[in-house]
Amino acid sequence: MIRLPSFRDKTVLVTGASSGIGRETALAFAKAGANVALVARRADALAEVRRQASRRGKGGILVAAADVTRRAQVRAAFRAALAEFGAIDVVVNNAGILIPARVEDIRARDLRAMLDVNLFGALYVMQAAAEAMRRQGRGNIVNVASLGGRRAYSPIGGYSATKFALVGLTEAFRLELAGSGIHVSLVLPGVIETPMYERAAASGAEAGALWPKALTMPVDWVVAAIFAAARWNLVELSVPPGAGELSKLLSVAPGLADSLIRVMTGAARAAAGLKRG
Repeated sequence: MIRLPSFRDKTVLVTGASSGIGRETALAFAKAGANVALVARRADALAEVRRQASRRGKGGILVAAADVTRRAQVRAAFRAALAEFGAIDVVVNNAGILIPARVEDIRARDLRAMLDVNLFGALYVMQAAAEAMRRQGRGNIVNVASLGGRRAYSPIGGYSATKFALVGLTEAFRLELAGSGIHVSLVLPGVIETPMYERAAASGAEAGALWPKALTMPVDWVVAAIFAAARWNLVELSVPPGAGELSKLLSVAPGLADSLIRVMTGAARAAAGLKRG
């Protein structure tokens, strides 16, 4: 069990809070003493997260159902959190979707759907957070991207494209807010054991074979990275540690990176085939 710092008397807004990384992050912040605003589309799923969060901590828990692809709904969620708690200290910008497909086969509507959530949804949250935090003169925004936003591979090229865009947006945003009291962090998870991974693995695409379930990382690792980023104003954290730096090094030799990915992909597929056999 990873020991997490206290966030007592702080208010944290988490998007994508109905499942996966968002859900576990929201529950962890509740346990750490924070007030937590839960944001996702499914109010029924958020109600269950709220029940669990209320049992874990003594802070307030607010359900603010919203579709992050709708700017008006995002702004309404922020207004509700501010009305309930008076301030928002941390925003965990986590909502995201993955629709795996080879680049040759990806449907334009699927790529647009990922862009709507992973990029435009994240943008709307960033803008609403900055507006609220400028009035406060302080705050932390933690954008959850992906290691796939540093180095793409098949069959998640479309997803990686959206995360590359989010990484670029975050880097520019961080520079724009320098000196404002608002800190912007980037968390880059690898393959994490979440419902998103499970759906991709069950989709019949290459995603499950590309990365065997036995090698997925626990959600707790990402939660710990998010806590560290928010607590100590860290600029960038990858999960596992060092993976982001390795991706940057490999960008110097992209041909070598391609070769390594092909070897890893082949080994993973062979392992998956032996397991099925």
